[in-house]
Amino acid sequence: MTLFFSVGEPSGDVHGANLIRALRTRIPEIEVVGYGGPEMAAAGCKLHEELTRLAVMWFLRVILNIHKFLLLASRADRYFRHHKPDAVVLIDYPGFNWWIARRAKVHKIPVFYYTPPQIWAWGSWRIKKMRRLVDHVLAALPFEARWFKDQGCNATFVGHPFFDEMRRQDFDQEFIDRLKKEPGPLVTILPGSRTQEVEHNLEYFLRSAERIRGAVPSVRFAVAAFKPHQAALARDMIAKTGMEIPVFTRKTAELIDAADCCLAVSGSVSLELLYQTKPAVILYWIPRYAYWVQERFKRVKYITLVNLLATDELYPADITPYDPNSPDAYRAVFPEYLTWEDRSEQIARHVVGWLLHPAERNRLVDRLKEIKRRVGHGGASRKAAQYILNTLRQRKTPIPRPHFLPDPSWTGIGGRPARPKRRPKVA
Repeated sequence: MTLFFSVGEPSGDVHGANLIRALRTRIPEIEVVGYGGPEMAAAGCKLHEELTRLAVMWFLRVILNIHKFLLLASRADRYFRHHKPDAVVLIDYPGFNWWIARRAKVHKIPVFYYTPPQIWAWGSWRIKKMRRLVDHVLAALPFEARWFKDQGCNATFVGHPFFDEMRRQDFDQEFIDRLKKEPGPLVTILPGSRTQEVEHNLEYFLRSAERIRGAVPSVRFAVAAFKPHQAALARDMIAKTGMEIPVFTRKTAELIDAADCCLAVSGSVSLELLYQTKPAVILYWIPRYAYWVQERFKRVKYITLVNLLATDELYPADITPYDPNSPDAYRAVFPEYLTWEDRSEQIARHVVGWLLHPAERNRLVDRLKEIKRRVGHGGASRKAAQYILNTLRQRKTPIPRPHFLPDPSWTGIGGRPARPKRRPKVA
């Protein structure tokens, strides 16, 4: 059995690796090929290309790399035509993965979408593509599965694979203990896994840090970088502020564990914050033109998954952005700011409140524990692997008709269909 994976995000690379391990547990000889990242390669995927290097955002960046995406789509098409894998597995990364799905359907290869794009939040018109190009949607969130089913998709809830990763992760306990022994509360800054996110958001987090330190002089900060070049970028930005803030690479889980609270860019990291029950403020800074675009496509109130899980209401009547002064602000577990403006003052205010008033922070931790109890279970990789294998085993492969036996619907003379026999008239 051969499966072709297409994964373009660093987080998807981790989820893909865990799914591959779950598949190999059941069928050790299964062959996995396609596009992904280093985590999938380590799990046994034969990479045709390291697609995670092209994790880009926004229209202009995509246009600048369009020739690379076209070449990869063409390469996948040739593989489908000559090797005909048993199935194609897509993980997030909409846009390019639609191209892969379209080519798979041309070659009559079943398509599974694991952790599908959040089209229920950003452009629900794309559901037509999902219905047309994807055979099986393996949803990560309960309300997500319900929404896809209501829209006519074959959707199954398997859970979010991020919780599987958290359960198998080995923490550097010595590093955590060392951080916790240092005096003063620790605020961890999580500027995102993409370089663009670091460039756009870290500046405002550092401004917030200056404000927080002004109110809580004993506070400490640490930055969690995803890649070494992002760590170098973070250090350059920190140096310009005059503050001394250490930057660590590949220590995200440990830095969250040791923190009293966090500043984070919107993304799947919010699920890790939920799993570790850490209060956090979420920021996603975008250019003003991008903010104008998202206003016309966003269909939900919150950009943070944990806030959507906390309210359990996908399409409320009021979808205006989070406002800390609004009467319903309490419904959001994580204060969040999708913005093109400087929100460092508001961000700092939340953190200062948690640091100076432990009871307020503890109430938030209790809410996070309750949400984690409801949705933070593991098993997504196992359930998805079992679903994929069961589905492929149940597929009935038609036995080809021997070349010397004509199709009964044809006469074999002149290639014309046989006329149906007339029934005798009944007197």
